[in-house]
Amino acid sequence: MLVAAGAILALLGGGASFSLLDVRTVLLQSSIVAIAALGATLVIAMGGLDLSVGSCVALCTVVAAKVMLPRAADDAAGPLLAILAAAATGAACGACNGAMVAIVRLPAFIVTLGTLGFFRGLAKYVSDSSPVYSKPGWLASWVALEPRPAWLLVAPAAWVAIFLAVLGSFFLRRTVAGRHAIAIGSNEEAATRCGVPIARVKVLVYALAGLAAGVAAVIQFTRLGGSGDPTVQVGLELKAIAAAVIGGASLAGGRVSIVGTLCGAVLMSLLDNRCAAAGLPSYAQEMIVGPVIIVAVAIDRWRVGRQGA
Repeated sequence: MLVAAGAILALLGGGASFSLLDVRTVLLQSSIVAIAALGATLVIAMGGLDLSVGSCVALCTVVAAKVMLPRAADDAAGPLLAILAAAATGAACGACNGAMVAIVRLPAFIVTLGTLGFFRGLAKYVSDSSPVYSKPGWLASWVALEPRPAWLLVAPAAWVAIFLAVLGSFFLRRTVAGRHAIAIGSNEEAATRCGVPIARVKVLVYALAGLAAGVAAVIQFTRLGGSGDPTVQVGLELKAIAAAVIGGASLAGGRVSIVGTLCGAVLMSLLDNRCAAAGLPSYAQEMIVGPVIIVAVAIDRWRVGRQGA
């Protein structure tokens, strides 16, 4: 699917070449979507939904910039504190979502639709509705297209996404909480009857999704040159869900693919890259995402229908 999409868009671009630099660019661009999508995949595995990802990332970039602001550019501890602050903020946002879904028993769609606006508004309040400029410090090396050392081949941000994918796969397949999450997504009533701690697992999974958004925010913060912007990544939640669904996740829950999610995220970035090479306007790129989701969900429904037949 990735190769086919790239070939079609390359033809649209008049045979524009796809160089090593393009590969590195696509992988770097996909890292933010991939990390956010990994969190979304955990939530979808449980039969949930998170529409607040983009706003959470914006809030976390502002927090990271605020932490870095009073520090010197050569302060080695500053970037580490920024990572911890962004990750903690994201986890808190996710736990807030999870608590309202699991404990207050509100629909995930309504909860995360509400926090989508709340987190974005909070980011604007903290930043006084303007970007917060600071320095990325050694985090700048995370987004270098030509990494050092050279044997890394691609930007360290891409390796961060791969590392988190390994952790996500381990969580789902090798931990009790991960298996409980899949059991909840497959049949919540049956999981309840089997003694699965539903509320605890839901809060944990949403917190992990928020943590992933916090890490994605660190990369976003670094790509912005060390600034936190309360207006960034509007619509990231759409791309994250699209990446998960394209990768084989069922929105009904119980079935996901971590590797598929990574491939879906790369596809989203590949579409953007090839559209740009083809000289297509930005609105054409945005128009692609929706139909891709519709087709992916239609294929998923068709596949589930065949399995049930």
